Amino acid sequence: MQGCVARRVVRRGIGKDVRMSSTNVLELPLTASGMTPRVVDPTLDLEDEIRRLKRQLNAVILAHYYQESDIQDVADFVGDSLGLSQEAAKTKADAIVFCGVHFMAETAKILNPGKRVLLPDLDAGCSLADRCPPETFARWLKQYPEHTVISYINCSAAVKALSDVICTSSNAVDIVRSVPKDRPIVFAPDRHLGRWVMKQTGRDMVLWPGFCVVHEQFSQRRIARLKAEHPDALLIAHPECEESVLTLADHVGSTSSLLQFVRTSPAKAFIVATEAGILHPMRRARPDAKLIPAEPSSGCNCALCPYMRLNTLEKVYLCMRDGRPEIDVPEPTRTDALRAVRRMLDVSAGKVFVGGD
Repeated sequence: MQGCVARRVVRRGIGKDVRMSSTNVLELPLTASGMTPRVVDPTLDLEDEIRRLKRQLNAVILAHYYQESDIQDVADFVGDSLGLSQEAAKTKADAIVFCGVHFMAETAKILNPGKRVLLPDLDAGCSLADRCPPETFARWLKQYPEHTVISYINCSAAVKALSDVICTSSNAVDIVRSVPKDRPIVFAPDRHLGRWVMKQTGRDMVLWPGFCVVHEQFSQRRIARLKAEHPDALLIAHPECEESVLTLADHVGSTSSLLQFVRTSPAKAFIVATEAGILHPMRRARPDAKLIPAEPSSGCNCALCPYMRLNTLEKVYLCMRDGRPEIDVPEPTRTDALRAVRRMLDVSAGKVFVGGD
């Protein structure tokens, strides 16, 4: 078992800069954030060590569906952004190890200011969050003073603090429908999700022009070709995809919705237009089904989020062993963002949101 683990550690090194030292220890290179190199003993059974550290820290490990399969397998809870937020809000653990990207760990810290929140790689960001700088967003919002501001959870804590309510792809339709019809709405930062929600609700909204670098790579032409090659396969797509792709889909929904559709559908084949990490729980739920990853325009045969893939099992172990990187959200940003996040959770729990302060 240990030999197998040692081989896996070396194979999963982060690129050509990984090397073995004279003491037979795996050396990890300096990160873009400037963190000092940290080392992993290649003879360790990482899964056992992670379980040991979890007990020692009284920690809970939360992982998004887009994480690599080994990380999903060691997590206490695997889910989409809404499910992860709900788990973070109710956890009794002293520490949260968030295997996802930066805005997800920030959300956990917003909900749990007294708990340690660890992120395996501090460089695990998000193209949507990066394309919506809070200073620029604040200036842009001045054009829409009477609007209710709904922000997709894929944004920074500072953008959440500028928002009236947060949403995820699971509950965006419900959040928009909860706003009185006489209140105009700003929706940020994903224009494709916003446009899809407009079609579902019949509500006009002002859209911030952001997009996800993974989902925007799916093209109507490639999807149509896949459907022709697999005529019995159902196309399932995330609403962050372009509208031209969504019009071809048999089912559109969040990652949890896509997984549930595969789990319950009588179909035997599915074309999956979202990040390839979701294929792992889909295969476990439907080992009899043929899962066909949609091809991105990059030419790769699978769609992988470069930010999500920065996290590795080695980095999960290291962040728990060393207690870093640790996420912090300063006041009053955290308190302002908490108001918007709590409103989202309240609407998801069936409570009424009246559309702004």
